[in-house]
Amino acid sequence: MKIKSLLIASLLGLGLNLNALEIISVAATPVPHAEILEQIKPDLEKEGYKLEIKEFTDYVLPNLATDNGEVDANFFQHIPYLEEFNKNQGTKLVKVASVHIEPMAVYSKRYKNFNDIKEGISIAIPNDPTNESRALDIIAKAGLASFNDNALKTPLDIVDNPKKIKFAELKPAQLPRALDDADFAIINSNYALSANLNPVKDSVFIEDKESPYVNVLVVKEGNENSPKTKALIKAIQSDKVKKFILEKYNGSVIPAF
Repeated sequence: MKIKSLLIASLLGLGLNLNALEIISVAATPVPHAEILEQIKPDLEKEGYKLEIKEFTDYVLPNLATDNGEVDANFFQHIPYLEEFNKNQGTKLVKVASVHIEPMAVYSKRYKNFNDIKEGISIAIPNDPTNESRALDIIAKAGLASFNDNALKTPLDIVDNPKKIKFAELKPAQLPRALDDADFAIINSNYALSANLNPVKDSVFIEDKESPYVNVLVVKEGNENSPKTKALIKAIQSDKVKKFILEKYNGSVIPAF
């Protein structure tokens, strides 16, 4: 009976210890963000936190969830997108840690070269302002068209279009499926990886690795120095995470710390 009582006491004690873990909730897109976050769960447990990852497949809801306090942080976006979102939505979200770069790339089921194309080809591009402008910069860098110097470009800003390119503006998550209809699609790496497309191996043109579009950990203004935020930053900018990114993604995702 005494042994049984001790066993019950031990189990109850274990339960109390598990329940004592404070929850950190982070909104993230599935690949690579949620995969990276999975790696830091054990590290946060050692610091007294249980990490809950809430997956989203769009670029709006994670920021809204962070702003209204539904989650403690988010991890899915780059700085230009964050700045534009704050400007348009009136949110006060701030970057607290740089984590990685995902080079945007061009894919095609019909062409093997992005520089040698026919007139009238169609290119599917993201429809959110920052990533659309980023995609048009890639087209300009490939020498296929030129645009004015607006900070955020759209197809309406085209100055010279010798190939008579037709643009299809789509939600970023829809771009991999657009490859069945469009000649090319310019896709963010997180959605490409989710569709089993490797930016290094499967693309016909890839963005320069010196891209300013670093993916960042974001919290609501005022929470930058909270214990939860400090624990997240320490865990996500570890040598362990850097090693995971390098080995898992083989150049299609690049550490930025």
